[in-house]
Amino acid sequence: MNKTGFGFMRLPQKEEKIDFSLLCQMVDAFIKRGGTYFDTAYIYLDGESEEALKKTVVERYPRESFQIADKLPSWRIKSHEDCQRYFDEQLRRCGVTYFDVYLVHSLTEENYKVCEKTDQFAFVRKMKAEGKARQIGFSFHGSPELLEQILADHPEVDCVLLQINYLDWDSVSVQSRRCYEVAAKYGKRILVMEPVKGGTLAKLPEKAEALLRSFRPDWSIPSWAIRFVTSLEKVDIVLSGMNTLEQIYDNMQAFEPLTQEERECLAQTADIIRAGTAIQCTGCDYCTPNCPTGIPIPQFFKLFNEYSQSGEAGNLQEQYDALADAGSKASACIECSQCEQSCPQKLEITNLLKLTARAFG
Repeated sequence: MNKTGFGFMRLPQKEEKIDFSLLCQMVDAFIKRGGTYFDTAYIYLDGESEEALKKTVVERYPRESFQIADKLPSWRIKSHEDCQRYFDEQLRRCGVTYFDVYLVHSLTEENYKVCEKTDQFAFVRKMKAEGKARQIGFSFHGSPELLEQILADHPEVDCVLLQINYLDWDSVSVQSRRCYEVAAKYGKRILVMEPVKGGTLAKLPEKAEALLRSFRPDWSIPSWAIRFVTSLEKVDIVLSGMNTLEQIYDNMQAFEPLTQEERECLAQTADIIRAGTAIQCTGCDYCTPNCPTGIPIPQFFKLFNEYSQSGEAGNLQEQYDALADAGSKASACIECSQCEQSCPQKLEITNLLKLTARAFG
């Protein structure tokens, strides 16, 4: 069985809007190849993700032919009553009467405190009891110790959504391996996000790409990342944020588990990537809604990574200036650190913005 799920966090764009024509073609190709699992969230694409799923999937296919996973925005919940309000809005946006999977979104140390204070797990249990959520769980961005605590506190959850990829597998900050092992120990259904790390593992430094191509010249570079995660025994669904038909075709192949030699090759590749990437930002945009000065953080970090490889600003300066004119310069950071609290990669964003400001003036 192919483990690929279609993530509606990053969708094809045309003139800065969702390209619904292409998206419908992608959905059709995904389903034709046996895909059934679609993942969205309240905040994705400023709320447009759920509506896009309704338009391209729900209104075009029988409800029993696909699964929808959605997420309760844990950090926005101010009272227990808020949970129902958000849930009802999500059902309306998606055009459904129930979710196959419903998750408490993005549990970190701080978000878990909010979650417990407003009794969000009691709400998702209630939705499951009423048949409005077939399975319940949470998406996670924290330490293995916190994951263990949550699973011990809430044995009722069916599944957990973890960030796992070969670059983060032995990462000191993300600790994908240890989180995977904790979830497996508790016997939970493991869902995976960021298998290609926001596209980072689709376009590699020249030396890293050369290594993979020398080992398996017939494999695409992104497929290495997908193969790594689908090879993990306890992983059930691997979410991929696809925006081209070619990505659908590539991800929906029947992958054989990686050999030990192939795993070792990926470990070497990860070392090369870490050495050549200044800022390991995935462009998830979780940081920008919390920025009081409107700094386009992910876009700046993408430019800084390009700058760090060449050592010259060149035409990158024009791109930086255009982004700064539309928002704010990197130097506008007031060091409130709200962005760092919501960063799944645990980046020291305030310090990195200082580096960016120095690079681009």
